[in-house]
Amino acid sequence: MGKKNVLKALRGTKKSKTVTDEVSDVVVVGGGSAGSVIAARLTEDPETRVLVLEAGREDSLWDLFVHMPSAFSFPIGAKNYDWQYESEPEPEMNGRRVYHARGKLLGGSSSINGMIFQRGNPMDYEKWGANPGMEHWDFAHCLPYFKRMETAAAADDNDPRRGHDGPLYLSRGPATSPLFQALFKSVQEAGFDLTNDVNGYRQEGFAPFDRNIKYGKRWSAARAYLHPNKDRDNLEVRTRALTTKILFEGTKAVGVEYEWQGGVHRVYAKKIVLSAGAFNTPQLLQVSGVGDEELLRKHGIDVVKHLPGVGENLQDHLEVYIQYETTKSTDSSQPYLDKWRWPLMGLQWLLTKKGPVATSHFEGGGFVRSNENEAYPNLMFHFLPMAVRYDGQKADVKHGFQWHVGPMFSDTKGHVRIKSADIHDKPEILFNYLKTEQDRREWVEAVRVARSLLDTDAMAEVGAREFNPGPDVQSDEEILEWVRNDGETALHPSCTAKMGTQDDPMAVVDPETMQVWGTEGLYVVDASVFPSVTNGNIYAPTMMVGEKAADLIAGKQPLAPQPEVTWYKAGEGMPLYAEGERVRDHKTSAKGAY
Repeated sequence: MGKKNVLKALRGTKKSKTVTDEVSDVVVVGGGSAGSVIAARLTEDPETRVLVLEAGREDSLWDLFVHMPSAFSFPIGAKNYDWQYESEPEPEMNGRRVYHARGKLLGGSSSINGMIFQRGNPMDYEKWGANPGMEHWDFAHCLPYFKRMETAAAADDNDPRRGHDGPLYLSRGPATSPLFQALFKSVQEAGFDLTNDVNGYRQEGFAPFDRNIKYGKRWSAARAYLHPNKDRDNLEVRTRALTTKILFEGTKAVGVEYEWQGGVHRVYAKKIVLSAGAFNTPQLLQVSGVGDEELLRKHGIDVVKHLPGVGENLQDHLEVYIQYETTKSTDSSQPYLDKWRWPLMGLQWLLTKKGPVATSHFEGGGFVRSNENEAYPNLMFHFLPMAVRYDGQKADVKHGFQWHVGPMFSDTKGHVRIKSADIHDKPEILFNYLKTEQDRREWVEAVRVARSLLDTDAMAEVGAREFNPGPDVQSDEEILEWVRNDGETALHPSCTAKMGTQDDPMAVVDPETMQVWGTEGLYVVDASVFPSVTNGNIYAPTMMVGEKAADLIAGKQPLAPQPEVTWYKAGEGMPLYAEGERVRDHKTSAKGAY
């Protein structure tokens, strides 16, 4: 069938309510972060036809909850935007079920997250590259793909560590308000350094953060990669299309079955790429017969390929926020939480894309090592100049802020396992937060370091008074009990279909091809493939994996590694700033701050 006839056939089924069969070259399951990258890059070849199946809705430009940066708390927990997952009762969290939002629309979680862009530390990728068979995933090999995807507006034009003309626009900070200035002064008084760019030469330190905001609007993966290319003849994107099963001939994936517009459809393709995320990807593999054979047979599923690692190795970051009232400062963003102000702020944004709602307010923070034995930062901090929970519940203070902290090196591992053969039944998700001695030790260190960073004259000047958990929580056990009761996920699920060699019984994906071991024509490209979680927000590394995987799947020569680019390593006598790097004090906004 010719290209034009195939595309005509694809489009001609849009009104159908009956079972239909279709043909494409590549099917991408999931139009989220990695899926958007894969679809855009593969369709650069006009002879490659790609069909994207996204289970969620469109990310309409008229949807203020998606595109207005400050509105990101509204989609979280809303069924039209969010898969609304929750864990099983967590044994070490007093049996709590921990809610876990995942984006259910084009752009995936990049359309509902806090828009913070963190690559992770170069040592994360050195750790990846040290795994057997993973030598092409060290930092030198990953850096060119980070650079290809980004336009880092605040970076110096000659910065060899940052991208300057990629599709993903990154604004910086600005983090120039009086409270952010008090923060930067405070951490220095506490004995810690500022850094120019946590995604540059030195991650360790405090600075304004890169954000996925372009001229006052969220700049999601879909807006960066899919929408600019949706008029390509060889790209089709279908929303509200739920993939229910991978179709196999033996161990060869030949297509998928999906529900769309009231009908059941099948599309056959040479390559099936799963980019459905760390929960949905392993679930789809398992209901399709790829996974641990004992689990599959328990639910009456024919085994296509026994891969016990599918759904295992689940990793995430748990976080808390220590909340403060400011009794001597009126410079917080707390008043913006008053609903009577919202119409005027919304109108200002609609007319100018500026004002209090043109930012996520997560404009700065930093990374530190909780002790000198750590090779690189194991704690991440976000500063929010208001006191409010993710669900929008604000603290009863006139002015305040909160200090988000969590350990990055937790050695706990969980799982994602189907509860039935029906894709509509949510899987069993267990993280095992706080299960290990290391995790509990790091949590105590995290809270103590967090407090020490703000126990300064700079914070006394703004009248910072901790009210959650409050000064009564001091002992190790009191801190841990607070974390058990108050900790929330940082929304970084990953590693449930990890890359590794075929002789690793828990590996699922070949790192040289992105193909699922023991199958043909079946690929995984999303945060599932991480062998270990990076030490920050996972959106940026997920996008990098999408960029690199697109070349591997297309059979292109990968970008040349850049081993000559150096980065800061603690304890090795290296300078705090790279040669020629201009030192910034962050008192004024960087270029590209808006």
